Amino acid sequence: MNVTVTGASGFVGSLLTRKLLDTGYAVHVLGRRLGAGLPPEVHFSEWPSMDAEPPAESLASADVVVHLAGEPVAQRWTAAARRRIRDSRVDGTRNLVQALSKLSRRPSVLVSASAIGYYGPRGDEVLAENASPGRDFLGKLCGEWEQAALAAEALGIRVVLPRIGTVLGRGGALARMLPPFRFGLGGRLGSGKQWMSWIHVQDLIGLILFALTNAALRGPVNATAPHPVTNLEFTHALAAALHRPAMFFVPGFALRLALGEMATMVLTGQRVVPAAAETAGFSFQYPDLAPALAGLLAGKT
Repeated sequence: MNVTVTGASGFVGSLLTRKLLDTGYAVHVLGRRLGAGLPPEVHFSEWPSMDAEPPAESLASADVVVHLAGEPVAQRWTAAARRRIRDSRVDGTRNLVQALSKLSRRPSVLVSASAIGYYGPRGDEVLAENASPGRDFLGKLCGEWEQAALAAEALGIRVVLPRIGTVLGRGGALARMLPPFRFGLGGRLGSGKQWMSWIHVQDLIGLILFALTNAALRGPVNATAPHPVTNLEFTHALAAALHRPAMFFVPGFALRLALGEMATMVLTGQRVVPAAAETAGFSFQYPDLAPALAGLLAGKT
């Protein structure tokens, strides 16, 4: 099977690319930069700008497409940043689907990343895939982003939309959290009562691979572990795994000063459960936080 991947230079994309190769797939990376640093087995085509359609020939051999590319959300949401985030994710996905529509031979599956920000701030409400969207910036963004990908269904392509939570791995969010915790300066954010829906990176990669071949999966799929935790619970678990205290906390006003509106994403959170994945038969390697952290910190996963 030939898998075309966008966003392969990112934290998740680079690990996914290696896993695909190890599993025996042929991998074609579609990106905006030269393919430096990619494994030698990977074929690379340049997508010069997500403001335009990718070259048709770059998709001609794709049996399936995994679309992960997009401007990072974890930044201060200035007006310019909002435009970059929206344009890369909504217009970029729309341009990808438009290019797919021009192929005489189309891929059977499009796995197009989304995010649990779709649900907006929801307090303690348990959120499965049928929950309504939020009305904040991220909720509206994810709704538009998903609709752009779902247009591929009219082309006869099965579309899977993994709504990705906080990804834990040796990189990404966990790498940014570790330094203060290692020095005993870690602590809760705001009240600590906000829910944190997380997923081990190996489970996220496993779920993407599962989606490529499992016809039972289509539409939104919550890519989160079965057992979300509060920020306070996460703080205690990470501190315990590092054998460090967690006596400090960052007040909400300080986060808002540092991050602006994006602080809302950190201070509210969502309590998300992976109903669709579990119904389809996906088995999580790391359903619980403590073993997931222990393995990552020991360098075993």
